[in-house]
Order: sequence, then structure tokens, then C-alpha cells
Amino acid sequence: MVYMLLGTGFEETEAIAPLDLLRRAGIPTATVGVNGKIVYGGHGIGVEADIQLGDMDLTQLEMIILPGGLGGVQSVRASQAAMDALKFAWENRKFVAAICAGPTVLADLGITDGKNATCYPGCETGMGNANVQANAACVRDGNLITGTSAGCAIPFGLALIEALKGTEAADAIAQQIVIR
Repeated sequence: MVYMLLGTGFEETEAIAPLDLLRRAGIPTATVGVNGKIVYGGHGIGVEADIQLGDMDLTQLEMIILPGGLGGVQSVRASQAAMDALKFAWENRKFVAAICAGPTVLADLGITDGKNATCYPGCETGMGNANVQANAACVRDGNLITGTSAGCAIPFGLALIEALKGTEAADAIAQQIVIR
């Protein structure tokens, strides 16, 4: 199971575009409301989460995803249960993915230390001891996948598919959505 954490103020494009791609690829993915069942993104778009934070079954976890958006990132940081889920995933060698300001939360947990990663321009100082790849849309270093911004949500989503189902599956989805 793939879980995507949605905290109040999340960046909508960074959540919905990868979510759509994962589901197109047939990957079971659930959105997780950090602050309740209905979560409002940074641009006022309300999303009904599939489950709430306490409903996650971490024994079934394959990947956990953290969209950016400063409010969403702050919501996740303020939730010990969300931070514990991210830490659990990493410590149990599951895929941990974040985009935009999201990778700074992973840095708070030491996940990005010594890893190649990217983040939203201007967030580099919050990346701990990561080897920040400032010009990359998306970076994968082992079980860590990071993306730069809302404009990079499609390459980020395709990288998530590639990590879980391989290059052929990611290429098939890219062809389906007519990436140019």
C-alpha cells in the first residue's frame, strides 16, 4: 500500500498529479488526512481523504509520500503520528518520497543525510546534510525519492511508479498521458 499524507495547506498539484498517475498504474494508493477527513490545500481546494492518520496499516506500507505546500509541511511536522509514520517507513526500508518543501521534513528526521535529493528552490538550507541536486526535477537515491516543485509533479509521479513497478510501467503511463 502507498500512503500519501495530506496536511492542511498541502500543494494540490503535488498531491493530485502523482496520485492520479499511481492509480492509473494500478498501484493501491490511499490519501491520508493528517488533520481530518476533509483536507484543504494551500489554494483552497478541499479533498476528502481516503482514510485518516490513525487508520494507516503500516504493516502493509510499501511507500509513503509527502506533498509540499508550506501549510501542509507544517501540519505534518506538528503531527507526531505523521512524523512517526515517515520514520517507520525509512527505518523499515520502505520507499519515502517528498516533493517541494516536503523533503525538509525528511531532513528533520535525518532521512536525507548523505543522500542525493532535491527540493523547492530556497529550501536548500533546510535539507540537513543532503547532497542537493538543485537543477533536477526529481532525484532517486535508493529508497528516497524527492521532487522539486508543482511543475515537476508529473516526473515525480512517474519516478514513484518506476520505483514500485519498474521502468516499463512508468513508460506506459507516460505514453498514456502523452508526455512530450
